Amino acid sequence: MRCENFPDGIILRFQNFCIFATAICRFCIHPIIFVMEYNCKQDRLQVKDCDRRMKLKKFLKDWTLPVSMIIGAVSYLTLAHIPYVIPWKPMLNQMVSVVQPLLLFCMLFLTFCKVRPQDLRIKPWHGWILLLQCGLFGMLSSVLIQMPDNHWRTVVESGMLCLICPTATAAAVVTSKLDGDAGTLTTYTILINLAVAILVPAIIPLIHPNPDFTFGRSFLLIICKVFPLLFCPFLLAMLLRWISPHTIELLTRMKDAPFYLWAVSLSLAIAVTTKTIVHSNCPLLYEVCIALISLASCVLQFSVGRWVGSKYNDKVSAAQATGQKNTVFAIWMGYTFLTPITSLAGGFYSIWHNVYNSWQLYRKEREKQPFR
Repeated sequence: MRCENFPDGIILRFQNFCIFATAICRFCIHPIIFVMEYNCKQDRLQVKDCDRRMKLKKFLKDWTLPVSMIIGAVSYLTLAHIPYVIPWKPMLNQMVSVVQPLLLFCMLFLTFCKVRPQDLRIKPWHGWILLLQCGLFGMLSSVLIQMPDNHWRTVVESGMLCLICPTATAAAVVTSKLDGDAGTLTTYTILINLAVAILVPAIIPLIHPNPDFTFGRSFLLIICKVFPLLFCPFLLAMLLRWISPHTIELLTRMKDAPFYLWAVSLSLAIAVTTKTIVHSNCPLLYEVCIALISLASCVLQFSVGRWVGSKYNDKVSAAQATGQKNTVFAIWMGYTFLTPITSLAGGFYSIWHNVYNSWQLYRKEREKQPFR
């Protein structure tokens, strides 16, 4: 049927209706399109903002070690030269002495909250690595006991500190990324913490005897500081898992909390180490030797741990358990119980084992990439 068969009036009305309907549609749809475009723009902005936050978070995580060390050193050097801070120095020193162990306790507690008892398995390599670390610590201790006036005392103490230092709380994460067994590593972390909590209070009074205290009193004073710090977080986490599993579930959702606590603890530890270096009369040669002994300890422990672990088909876990250290604890133990300058060994060791772990993770990522 052709249009000319319709009267002109009907065609004109139909055209007017089409124009009116088009106008109505534009009037109704344009705001919707505008809102949709606005929402799309907002979504794109949110995505970009989220990308920026993720990049910033990744940058901070990748560079936490140098950033924390720089903040710690700069903070002390800045505050030490502000006249208004001088009257507050005793209070600040007291505050750091309380906050530092508290941060270590919280860091270990949150880490052990993620541990399930059924994941804990004792392996033969645990005994060999414990024997290695405790045995070498005992051998170096006997050298200082037999030769208390040794000129290289600070260097020997630094080696002892690097050897007996417990496994790092983040070692399980690195082990998992390297396809190791995080369960056996966590088991070793608990064992070495218990060994350190008993061995350090027994040896330190012999190395640094206090004429005002007997051995028994010195032992009790040190164990009251070390044992609650290293072993009580595990006991508390297991008790809480039994009493209130829901609380454990809430705490395990705080995945990044131990990481941020470690960053703050490291900054405080480096600030105290910087103070020790500034006020120390230790020759530069000794400081260089401390750096070298910490490097040698790092290489030795990773190598021996990997070799022992390879005998039991668990070389990654054994290497990380032996070589990756809780260096914040090492720094704290150095300036609390040993010659304060030995805390420098913990700072250097932190650099060495993080550099090695970064190289391991980089190599692992390269292996996962498809061949080109």
